[in-house]
Amino acid sequence: MTETITVRGFLGGDVEEFTTVQGLPISNFRLGCTPRRYDRKTERWVNGETNWYTVSAFRQLAQNVKSSLSKGDPVVVTGRLRVRQWENEKGQRGTSVEIDAEAVGYDLTFGTGSFTRLGSAASPEESHQSAEESSSDSDTASFGSGYTGQSLEDSANKDSSDLEEKVPF
Repeated sequence: MTETITVRGFLGGDVEEFTTVQGLPISNFRLGCTPRRYDRKTERWVNGETNWYTVSAFRQLAQNVKSSLSKGDPVVVTGRLRVRQWENEKGQRGTSVEIDAEAVGYDLTFGTGSFTRLGSAASPEESHQSAEESSSDSDTASFGSGYTGQSLEDSANKDSSDLEEKVPF
């Protein structure tokens, strides 16, 4: 039995993409999820411990993720949860928590955007080129596939103290 999980957080680094020998595109990224809670004693929002997930996307989702996401982007991921025990050549052991993504999207708590559906005849390269051509404004971040919106860094630079106090996670 597989468990489906939905997690929201921020990309901890840029998306890595590779293709298997059989031609299957795969994209991976690290997703950091830091819970926030309101501390009544200090009357402030405080961060909890960050949970890290390795997210893998396959096929068309992998291509769309690679062309759309970058480090720091707020996202919501739904997929199958996998927890694996590992041991390396040095004898170190650990646990990895992974999500095989079924869907990935922006967390619109942090901005707005629009969606452009890929045409069935358009290749991912053509769609990526048209997205780059349509978003040349330097004040917005391009999120591929026609999605544009204020970047997280721009939001933080404008009024980071206000953002920190209002964001509940």
